[in-house]
Amino acid sequence: MRQGFLPVTRADMEARGWDRVDFVYVSGDAYVDHPSFGHAIITRVLESRGYRVGIIAQPDWKKKESIAVFGEPRLGFLVSSGNMDSMVNHYSVSKKRRKTDAYTPGGIMGKRPDYAAVVYGNLIRQTYKHTPIILGGIEASLRRLAHYDYWSDKLKRSILLDAQADLISYGMGERSIIEIAEALDAGIAVQDITYIDGTVCKVKSKDLIYDAEYLPSYEELQEDKMNYARSFYQQYNNTDPFTGKRLAEPYGEHLYVVQNPPAKPLTQQEMDDVYSLPYMRTYHPDYEKEGGVPAISEVKFSLISNRGCFGSCSFCALTFHQGRIIQTRSHESLLQEAEMFTKDPEFKGYIHDVGGPTANFRAPACDKQLTHGACRHRQCLFPTPCKQLKADHSDYLSLLKKLREIPKVKKVFIRSGIRFDYVLADRNDRFLKELCQYHVSGQLKVAPEHVSDQVLELMGKPKNSVYQTFVEKYYDMNKKLGKEQYLVPYLMSSHPGSTMKEAVKLAEYLRGLGYMPEQVQDFYPTPSTISTCMYYTGVDPRTMKPVYVPKNPHEKAMQRALIQYRDPKNYDLILEALKMTGRMDLVGFGPNCLIPPRKLEHTGRQNGKKATSYAKSKAGANHYKEKNAKRKPIRNVHKKKER
Repeated sequence: MRQGFLPVTRADMEARGWDRVDFVYVSGDAYVDHPSFGHAIITRVLESRGYRVGIIAQPDWKKKESIAVFGEPRLGFLVSSGNMDSMVNHYSVSKKRRKTDAYTPGGIMGKRPDYAAVVYGNLIRQTYKHTPIILGGIEASLRRLAHYDYWSDKLKRSILLDAQADLISYGMGERSIIEIAEALDAGIAVQDITYIDGTVCKVKSKDLIYDAEYLPSYEELQEDKMNYARSFYQQYNNTDPFTGKRLAEPYGEHLYVVQNPPAKPLTQQEMDDVYSLPYMRTYHPDYEKEGGVPAISEVKFSLISNRGCFGSCSFCALTFHQGRIIQTRSHESLLQEAEMFTKDPEFKGYIHDVGGPTANFRAPACDKQLTHGACRHRQCLFPTPCKQLKADHSDYLSLLKKLREIPKVKKVFIRSGIRFDYVLADRNDRFLKELCQYHVSGQLKVAPEHVSDQVLELMGKPKNSVYQTFVEKYYDMNKKLGKEQYLVPYLMSSHPGSTMKEAVKLAEYLRGLGYMPEQVQDFYPTPSTISTCMYYTGVDPRTMKPVYVPKNPHEKAMQRALIQYRDPKNYDLILEALKMTGRMDLVGFGPNCLIPPRKLEHTGRQNGKKATSYAKSKAGANHYKEKNAKRKPIRNVHKKKER
């Protein structure tokens, strides 16, 4: 059963006839040899170039010997926290410890440390003083320069320094990791590998830096948050592989962290090559006794058709990680993988997803992006679609049709999300028609995020009127098709710019829909997003204008409660929010009210008995029950009223 997987023990290594590995990949995730997992792609790419790679998954960071499984590698250690930032993996936005970890066998929490890349780097350095350490993955990519860390509420140095590493391979990494490997293999000292695109290095002298823009020093960033806002926006404007400049961040007079320009996007043939490598497409058999790795279930029968996103939402870090230029796999590559699904005994006929960061992006936004890059100061879709935008779903439609026609495939779903403004920008409604006809099963999840144009502008999202136009078109199309299908909106509370009045406006919108989300996404200030910069600095780095930021936990709880106003447990928070905003007109029994009135708790004795609050009384309970019974169930979200 172990045959086909890369070595995870010395015995595995020796069974291959190796006495040493070239690289040891240390991962915060369990070993899943599937192209949805970063460690699988990078190790298989290295293997395809003839390098010997061993994997140490989730080492015990309290024991030095846990990273000495293979001894000292010939070329270096590769370190990643895993598919998620370890702090997001461990904590909710309210900083409460999560109970499960989908990337660990059995879903057990606690198999990786907080700030995993830093801990692993230091663990390795304690044992191997001079062996090269290369960081990669989402955690290192988004912390490659000085960054705000929400969990400690501090500005932190580049992770390269805190992890005692030598290089960061940022972004997707296939190009840069091969160049790093070849340089090390050629005998170049790791401290001299300062020139590879898609990497971050450290140098001790300004004389060694060439053709670079200088960012404010770390000391200057600590002194003034406005310096950080300006620095962040300078970084944001240099995320394009064609126009991005080399950036240098000083740490005193004798240390500089240097970010080289992003690596060039993969061609379609290169993408196909990456996804055709001999993945086992499942977790390592050692995990079987613990019930396997839960994360595989979401991706096992899904197809990754693209990378990159030109949507550029302010709260998303994709611009910093994958970039704005779309890269795609060929139809042939995707069809071949789909046909592999049909031979799997567990396949039930359903392809769970065909997409990527945004499912319906299957080509660069415009012709010039593949030669001149994305525009520095102009977004493709925001605030309105660029005149140069090529909104065309024909290639995606052709792909979906071919997938539907594969024998044994019953249904092809689209679950990774669509950009509804891009759908509207396409003058041909064929995609919307086929989406409703073939690729939705009752409900389509979309992400308007908010209803306030003021908040949406800060989010980098289209105006609410654009979403309402899509809603109308979606229901008209379903009516023509004779289908009863609905929209389920993803909404976010407490994003920068969202005052309590904006939160009440969102609650009123939901009341009109008769919908209460089961889960609410509170804005999560993760590293390297424009929204996180707003959260930390109090200004929009694009304009340097002040932005209201809800930070107080109680205020955030009120904003979250307003979205779930029908939950009796939220009554006190909602009432407080409505008093605060002068919206007591929303308290009562009328159809436009959010909550009923109630008496104060324990106001005295009535007829010899202690008085209780309205919500806790029998009458109050019955009112909530009747009011909620009149609300439309989840399947009636956005259902168009009959004219």
